Amino acid sequence: MTLKLLLTCAAVTAAIPATAQTTNSPAATNGLEIAKKMIAFRSVRGPGNQTPQLAAYLKSVLVGGGFAASDVTVTPVDDTAYLIATWQGTDAALKPIVISGHIDVVEAKPADWQRDPFTAVVENGYLYGRGATDMKLDAALAIATLLDMKKAGYKPKRGIVLALSGDEETVMKTSSLIADRLKTAEMALNIDGGGGLYGEDGKAEYFTVGAAEKTYADFQLETTSAGGHSSAPRKVNAINQLAAALVRIGDYRFTPQLSPITKGYFEGVAPRQTPEIGAAMRAFAANPKNQKAIETLAANPGYVGQIGTTCVTSMISGGHALNALPQRATANINCRIFPGVKPATVMAELAKVAADPGVKFSDVTEGSNPTDASPLRADLMGAVKTAMAKIRPGVPIFPSMSAGASDSMWYRSVGVPSYGVSPTFIKQSDDFSHGLNERTPIDNIPLAITYYRSLLTDLTK
Repeated sequence: MTLKLLLTCAAVTAAIPATAQTTNSPAATNGLEIAKKMIAFRSVRGPGNQTPQLAAYLKSVLVGGGFAASDVTVTPVDDTAYLIATWQGTDAALKPIVISGHIDVVEAKPADWQRDPFTAVVENGYLYGRGATDMKLDAALAIATLLDMKKAGYKPKRGIVLALSGDEETVMKTSSLIADRLKTAEMALNIDGGGGLYGEDGKAEYFTVGAAEKTYADFQLETTSAGGHSSAPRKVNAINQLAAALVRIGDYRFTPQLSPITKGYFEGVAPRQTPEIGAAMRAFAANPKNQKAIETLAANPGYVGQIGTTCVTSMISGGHALNALPQRATANINCRIFPGVKPATVMAELAKVAADPGVKFSDVTEGSNPTDASPLRADLMGAVKTAMAKIRPGVPIFPSMSAGASDSMWYRSVGVPSYGVSPTFIKQSDDFSHGLNERTPIDNIPLAITYYRSLLTDLTK
C-alpha cells in the first residue's frame, strides 16, 4: 500500500476542516465497526486462511445494507476467495466504475506484536491491527460509503462495481480473474494506492493520484563448470564467473526515463524538498539527460526508482561442497521496469552488460504483467480535486508512479485505466504497512467517507 495516513491525533485534527469533522456520523461509525470485524479475520495465504469467511461476512454486510443477494458474489479460488458487488446504474449503456481493493493481508506473528494483530484495538485515537492501513480500513470505509449512499436514495447513472481480491499480497490469481471479468469497465478506482504525504510537522504537503506502476521482473543468472577437487583450481570457476558478471551489472545504470506522470510528480514535489533535491527534480523534469540531476536523484533511495528502470542482485547460491570446485552458481536479479519497457528488452540489456556468453539468463518472474501508464483523464482528476477540496482544501494534487505492484496492474493489462485514489495521508517516518504494530488514526475516517461519497457521485451521476 502506498502513502497511508499514520500520524498523531492532534496533527490529524488540525488538518481536518471543521465541516468534515463528523466523527460520530452513522457512516463513519459503521465504517469503523466493519473495519474492526474485518481485522479479526486472519486472511493470510496458507493453512487457516480466513479470506473466504471474510468475503462471506462482507457479503452479509452489503446485503444487509440494501444490495440484492444476487448482486453480490463470493467466488472461491484455491484457499482464498474474491468478492464482486454490483450496483446497477440507471443507464445500462454506460460502462461501470470499479472500486478495486483487496481483503487479504501480509502475515503477522502475534508474538512479535505489542497487540494481537488479528484483534482490532482502538487506543489513543488509533485503530491497531493487521490491515488497519493495508487495506481493510479503506475497504470498510468504501463499503460504508456505498451503504450510506444507498440509504440516502442515491441512484447512480453509471453502475458501480466493488471488487475485492483475495490474494493481492501474494500470487494475485484472484486479481487477474477479477480484471478479466471486469475488462469492459470504464475505469478502476484503486483504493489501495495513491494517497497523501504529511510532513514531519504533521501538516499535509501534497496528494498524489497513482497513474502508473513499474513492472516487476526476476531474472535468473546461471553459470556451470565441470567442478573438481578444490586442491586443483582451474581457470574457470562458476562462482567467480558469476560474481564478475554481477559486479558489472551492479555498476550499470539504465538510461534514465521521464513520462508525463513522473514529470508532473517531480514538478509538484520539487518545491517541498531540500534545495538540492528540489533543484535536481526540476532539472530532471526539464531534461532527463541532465547528469548532475541524475546523480543527485540516483543517490536518493526514495527517488532513484522514479527516474528509470532499476535492477539489483537479490539472491545468490553456488557450489555443492566446501572442498570442491563449484559445478553451478545462480543469482536472482530483481528489476523494477519503467512503464512501457518490455522485460525481454531489459534482460537482453543485462546480458549485454554481463559480457559473458557463459552466463545463462532466464526470466523466472511470477505474478507480474507489464503495463503502460493510465492516461491522466480530466474527469477523474477533476473529481479527485473536488473531493480532496472538501476535506483538505488547498493541498496540491499531482500524478505519481508506484515502484510496487497492485491490482491496478491487472486492470491496465486488459485495457481498463486504473488509478490509485486512497484519501489517507502518512508521514514518511510513520508507515507500518506490512510491518509490526500496523495502525491508522480513527480521526481519518470521516474525511474518507466525505471524499469517497464526492468522488463516486461525480463519476457516476
